[in-house]
Amino acid sequence: MRKHFLTAALVISALFVFAQGGDRFFPASQLTTVGAYYYPEHWDSSQWERDIKKMADMGFEFTHFAEFAWAQLEPEEGRYDFAWLDKAVALAAKYNLGVVMCTSTATPPVWLTRKHPEILMKNEDGTLYDHGARQHASFSSNYYRSYSLKMVEELARRYGQDDRIIGWQLDNEPRTFHDYGDDAHQRFRVWLEEKYKTVDALNKAWGTSFWSSVYSSFDQINIPRPSQWGTNYHQRLDHNRFADEETSSFLDEQARVIRKYASPAQWITSNYIPMYDVGYIGQSLELDFVSYTRYMVYGGDRGIGRKGYRVGEYTRIGMANDFFRPLKGYYGVMELQPGQVNWGSVNSQPLPGAVRLWLWHVFAGGSKFTCTYRFRAPIYGYEQYHYGIVGPDGVTPTPGGLEFSMFIREIGQLRNNYDPEARNPAAYEKRKTAILFDAGNVMAINMNPQTREWNTEGHFLKYYRALKSFGAPVDFVRDTVRFEQYPVLIVPALQQISLPMVDKLMAYVNGGGNLVMTVRSGHQDPRGHFWEAPFAAPIRELTGSDIEFYDLLPSHSPDSVVYNKRKYGWTSWGEILKPHSGTETWATFSGDFYAGKAAVTYHRLGKGTVTYVGVDSRSGDLEREILLKLFSKVGIPVENYPHGVIVEYRDGFGIALNYADKSFTMELPASARILSGTKEINPGGVLVWKE
Repeated sequence: MRKHFLTAALVISALFVFAQGGDRFFPASQLTTVGAYYYPEHWDSSQWERDIKKMADMGFEFTHFAEFAWAQLEPEEGRYDFAWLDKAVALAAKYNLGVVMCTSTATPPVWLTRKHPEILMKNEDGTLYDHGARQHASFSSNYYRSYSLKMVEELARRYGQDDRIIGWQLDNEPRTFHDYGDDAHQRFRVWLEEKYKTVDALNKAWGTSFWSSVYSSFDQINIPRPSQWGTNYHQRLDHNRFADEETSSFLDEQARVIRKYASPAQWITSNYIPMYDVGYIGQSLELDFVSYTRYMVYGGDRGIGRKGYRVGEYTRIGMANDFFRPLKGYYGVMELQPGQVNWGSVNSQPLPGAVRLWLWHVFAGGSKFTCTYRFRAPIYGYEQYHYGIVGPDGVTPTPGGLEFSMFIREIGQLRNNYDPEARNPAAYEKRKTAILFDAGNVMAINMNPQTREWNTEGHFLKYYRALKSFGAPVDFVRDTVRFEQYPVLIVPALQQISLPMVDKLMAYVNGGGNLVMTVRSGHQDPRGHFWEAPFAAPIRELTGSDIEFYDLLPSHSPDSVVYNKRKYGWTSWGEILKPHSGTETWATFSGDFYAGKAAVTYHRLGKGTVTYVGVDSRSGDLEREILLKLFSKVGIPVENYPHGVIVEYRDGFGIALNYADKSFTMELPASARILSGTKEINPGGVLVWKE
């Protein structure tokens, strides 16, 4: 039976071990390293040496093989062909490029899918995925899991002790799949029985007495169907958790196989798409660290100003950095956009300089490496028109390729200026802030939002953007970390809360921490049940107020909250608060039957403070002003950077990035020495200095 539940002690221990591995895999003096995907199987072998030499000449230090090559690695069942891959690895080594070796589990070969169609994903309507795309096999297929591990083992046996291989990438952009195949149903039932032990406990947790949904055995339970209106909310939540664990456990199984053969010098990771409503990211404790992929210009974000779409939304890299780094203590970026892409809604050209800006932003967050998809632009297949480091001719560098080379040269200069004794400015470290993230809570809220005006990630970003305008370093943290290491802790929309978590937050505040809690917190217990008590009763002592009721407004009829004689609009969620004696009211509702009632409160508790923000504003300006007042009140110095300007420090270097549509002049200490850029930073520009 698989173990699905880890103790906090194990998690903390694992995080400590992983953090120690950073310098083992990536020497501190290296700062970062840069690589590019290469697909030998896409090109005539006579071109491989030319391409790999070109990659090295442009400054790249590693490459990336075999991500989607299962059909080439195992052309027929049980017969493996590594000769072509051996040749590619040897060429990479000839030009001093390390190799990231990938497992090809995202693309099973056609002979496997035809012989065993049961491995294919089954949709809710019973239709099967088919061969010809990628990620069409199910992580819940028992045969697929077992057979794919055979291929992974052969790959690990071949290259696990090869010092030319620096690390391993598992699968590609793994994600949650909702499969409706027979194996998935059976595995879900087993998962439920492991979790609840008895069907009576499950009935109680799911509230199956509602609508006559009571089960008498686990065999009666099927995977819930989202198309069926009114499907049990708690069952859907558990199925999402199960699907997340199918993903994370499949990666762990691969990692354990590789670990049997791999040299201790080879690291193991996987490259996730940054998503904040899933639980599998960070669950695979067998990984040495996690990495992410990021594309900034694809038609999905407008950025700042009329041409901001050519640079992208600045929080996309910033939040990913601050989300992935705390998971294992360090991180990498496996795919960073090299230029124009092909798969977006509008595939615009990035602003000249934007690729370099993104590279510096990834570096500023502490990344140990950055890799790009891909070195050569594809000339056939689904991703035609997608830029590479060089164009379709395989020779001519693209604008983004030249910006990668420029960044690599600049990192070389930073390496020459590296000082292992250098420290980040004390004021920067003093404003370090944690944002508590709980994937289960985000999942639960998104499944039951109550209003179309609500956006969970947007709610987080209102606080995150404010902190970045202050020049604050931010960690998105899980509930297993020591909160005491952060002067300020923000707990946004923690809808499901346990009593031990309430105690932990209380201890943090009593010990001198400054806690900020927001709307939708404390409403439910960890099962997703409301407390059989007044609304959000477990946090009333912590927040110093009661929630009288909450309100939700339609988009056509917004109202406002008054703070410091200024009005701030809101629609999505407002909690009408009744402060206890000694609790200050910082903002009040305006314009409805509860006008004058408290919307934001503040009180002292022990040695610390608790601020409760009972409203989700439209623009985020209110949240920024509340945080500004709190930081001032508790004596934490802040900066005042304009929207779209990011300033971070790492390894003693300062990095300022401008995603805005106006130039920004950075004030530097007299002792600062500029290493790249100028104090006046143009849109899309970067300034790097050493104090």
